[in-house]
Amino acid sequence: MVNEGNGGFTMLRGVTGFYRPEDGPLPETDLSAFRAALYAAARVAEGEVGEVEERTYPRTFHSATVVGREGENIVLCHAHHPWVAFTKARQDWYGEDFLAPPPWAHVFGDAGFTVLSGERLATPLSDVDTSVLTQGEWREVRFHGITTLGGVLFNAWD
Repeated sequence: MVNEGNGGFTMLRGVTGFYRPEDGPLPETDLSAFRAALYAAARVAEGEVGEVEERTYPRTFHSATVVGREGENIVLCHAHHPWVAFTKARQDWYGEDFLAPPPWAHVFGDAGFTVLSGERLATPLSDVDTSVLTQGEWREVRFHGITTLGGVLFNAWD
């Protein structure tokens, strides 16, 4: 879940895809639930689901294409938390390349996912509660020059 209390965004353990073995394994987003939501969204969009690409290391997200009357949308689903975002193109990691959710994005919310807006994902890290990030995760953030929430959530750092 996303804690957006006080108008902010609180990151949860596993947002970067890195973890410390002593903390135990990271949660996993239910890929079958994501697939079901994709097909439901495609029906609402009067379109179809294109390629679904399951997360592979080191990516932190699954991706899929929904092609509807309004064109093609790339849907990203975080691998460890039920967060969904939309973008124009498939990439290995993202910074500020997120779109506003399409009209049919509510289907993901109805299925238990949190739909993140492009505006939310463009939030500077200085405006996000990052206290959950470890020193190692901060090293990766700095090394890759990440400055936004979306860049931390949807990455392929190694």
